[in-house]
Amino acid sequence: MRYSRFFLALVLALGTSPVRSQSGDSILKIRHIVIIMQENRSFDSYFGTFPGADGIAMSNGVPTVCVPAPAGACVRPFYDSGDLNRGGPHNVNAAITDVDGGRMDGFVRAAERRRRGVCRDPNAPNCGGTVEVMGYHDGRELANYWKYAHDFVLQDRLFEPNASWSLPQHLFMVSGWSAWCKQIGNPMSCVNELQSPDFPPDFRSANPRFRPPGAGRPDYAWTDLTYLLHAHHVSWAYYVMRGNEPDCADNEEECGPVQQKANTPGIWNPLPFFDTVKRDGELGNIRDLRDFYAAAANGTLPSVVWITPAGSYSEHPPALVSRGQAYVTGLINALMRSPDWKSTAIFLTWDDWGGFYDHVVPPRVDENGYGLRVPGIVIGPYARRGFIDHQTLSHDAYIKFIEDDFLGGARIDPQTDGRPDQRPTVRENVPILGDLRKDFDFRQTPHAPEILPGGLIWNGEPAQ
Repeated sequence: MRYSRFFLALVLALGTSPVRSQSGDSILKIRHIVIIMQENRSFDSYFGTFPGADGIAMSNGVPTVCVPAPAGACVRPFYDSGDLNRGGPHNVNAAITDVDGGRMDGFVRAAERRRRGVCRDPNAPNCGGTVEVMGYHDGRELANYWKYAHDFVLQDRLFEPNASWSLPQHLFMVSGWSAWCKQIGNPMSCVNELQSPDFPPDFRSANPRFRPPGAGRPDYAWTDLTYLLHAHHVSWAYYVMRGNEPDCADNEEECGPVQQKANTPGIWNPLPFFDTVKRDGELGNIRDLRDFYAAAANGTLPSVVWITPAGSYSEHPPALVSRGQAYVTGLINALMRSPDWKSTAIFLTWDDWGGFYDHVVPPRVDENGYGLRVPGIVIGPYARRGFIDHQTLSHDAYIKFIEDDFLGGARIDPQTDGRPDQRPTVRENVPILGDLRKDFDFRQTPHAPEILPGGLIWNGEPAQ
């Protein structure tokens, strides 16, 4: 559904009811969309050997690729059973090095450069693991993740929307853009910024382009998805785990963490600094994670849900893989036990590649991306069974699916949404972007809940 500015202004003035897709559209069976965003893993690092997926090329069980390393050597992808991985640099420059003009062979070189050039302690967990970035896990460490992928939908061409780190990615996740606004409160002053958007005020950064926050900073003046959700009375919540988050300009240097909680905006919690959220009076929708467990148990989940962890549960190096998997399993178990399960779609993904090896060249859809490939799993009663989705996707597809389900196909589009900004592309309408509807079979007998062992329920203690 496309709105003229006049019609949207009239709608906003008079108030609306939720706008669902056309009557009889099977997508209407989904009344709750839950996006679980973890941190810093490439597709090949988690699912590179998953049967049937576009993974690491092998010959007789040995990877055929060998990525150049310093001193003329090369490193093949290798099985890594370690629970703690250090990853590598994952800013814009690292992405350029890793992709290397489509050769996908710069991962070791980028990690080695980080160790030599910046890190005071080359063994520090966020400095990059040199050859470790070539390691991959399988179902031995990732039993629950692989079980979800086997029984539901695994996406093997899901790309982060931009080739950069956590803050730009989380901005894309809720708004389809990452920008810097020259004038506070003026969406038309916002311009592309994939590396250094306006940082949260407590963000200590060694980045030379860091702009110290002044009065009213940071300010995300462009339009985000919650603006349309609010206009159409669609409930939403952004659940935040209290604890630590990394405190580096691109998550790659050795530096101390900062605290995050629901009322503390940060790189994983950017919505409090969006003008629309403040002006619409919806800051209260950014909530403590404990409220999620209660809503799931009570059958009172909002229509649209985002969930972000604290550092030690995030899988962001040096967080343990096992701990992140246990936390995610606990979230999904809570949803499967919920009265809302039968009308829920869960999108589980990771925000960026974290410097880890991946062999697929990212498509270029506009001046902003895509970035490198990350894992994606779709879980729900109507998710297709044992399906591998080979469509080209990005996290923009989540926004598109939400808009198609709850907003009748309205888009975050400066030509139609009543809030003009200068985003270069309406990401939901990029022709290459696949359709998440194809991951569902609304005619099938719904999946029964599949409660997996090892689930961890966060008790509210600060996650260090």
